[in-house]
Amino acid sequence: MRLRTNAGFRLFWTASTVSDFGTPITTLAIQVLVVTTLSGSAADVGLVNAARWLPYLLFGVLVGALADPARRKPLLVSTDLGRAVLLCAVPLLAWSGRLSLPTLAGLVAVFGLLSLVNDAAHQSFLPRLLPREALTRANARLAQSSAAADTAGPAVAGGLVASLGAPAAVLVDAATYLASGLLIARVEVVDLPAPVRAPLVQEIREGLAWVYGHRLLRPLSLCTHGWFVFYATLGAVYVPYGLLRLGFSAFGLGLTLALAGVGGLVGAGLSERAGRAGLTIPLSWLLQALGIAIIALTPVGSLVVAGLGNLVNGFGLGLSSPLELAYRQAITPDRLQVRTNATMRSINRAAVVVGAPLGGLVADSLGYRPALWLSAGGVAAAGLALLASPFRTVR
Repeated sequence: MRLRTNAGFRLFWTASTVSDFGTPITTLAIQVLVVTTLSGSAADVGLVNAARWLPYLLFGVLVGALADPARRKPLLVSTDLGRAVLLCAVPLLAWSGRLSLPTLAGLVAVFGLLSLVNDAAHQSFLPRLLPREALTRANARLAQSSAAADTAGPAVAGGLVASLGAPAAVLVDAATYLASGLLIARVEVVDLPAPVRAPLVQEIREGLAWVYGHRLLRPLSLCTHGWFVFYATLGAVYVPYGLLRLGFSAFGLGLTLALAGVGGLVGAGLSERAGRAGLTIPLSWLLQALGIAIIALTPVGSLVVAGLGNLVNGFGLGLSSPLELAYRQAITPDRLQVRTNATMRSINRAAVVVGAPLGGLVADSLGYRPALWLSAGGVAAAGLALLASPFRTVR
């Protein structure tokens, strides 16, 4: 089927794209705010990043079980609008002089809770819009939009932060969440709640059994969790590394991150033609490890080398992500979609809660480069472990 002829998918795709274009702006702006406005360290950046994913650790599996029988469209709309309102609080507190690291971490944690509910419903909404055979193509389109946003977003964020300040840049993301919620509200879809509910404990157990009991999904899940632990180190370390160690400006830092989006855009475009997912996904992770290693070797002031590392890393991420998500959606029954996605995302983000502060502490105690080598080695190890598992047979 032609995705362009599906009105519901067009609206859903547009909403996701609009939201995606705001996300890199807030991601960079919040980290720059911690380092510059609040005089935080790499460990502080890691803690704020971890706060974003803490609700996934505490409530992820529970939210998946509660949301699975529910209608998914109202969850998407309400959480988008809630995040728009919440983000407005960051600049208001900063401008009034009331923003502190604990306050910012608290706001980010509430934002993470809303995102947890939205993510669980978002990944499970697509199979209700499209037939199974269109999922890989649809996920590739969504990944291309995300990569395009990752390309333009950091550069725009760097310019906004440099000219307006980090707090004002956050307002742009608030506007994108508002637009996303209004667009999804217009999607027409058969989105009926489940007629019968099993006991909550049974539903949680059933979701966990599917994710970790399936012969091929289990190794993908476990290796992905390990990947997130070490990839989170890069997310916590790169901004202070670029600003404080390499001497980049906020705009220059945004340009290097934009190249990760360029790589992701190209990688996502090739994912449909990549062949066997069982080989492509772990090899993509090894490519990401190479990109992180290049970043670790960047000389002071070299935007070119840092940009190359981000380009390689982004290409690997863009190549693997649509395949991972499409495989999980295609093999999972509809009644388990939310629980499966919520379980996977919850444990993955729980890994960030561990990896981000750990990476920040390593950077503060041993240096930025050793922390980046730790990230590269861990991502490579996850790829090799997946390549050695039964998942390598997946086509």
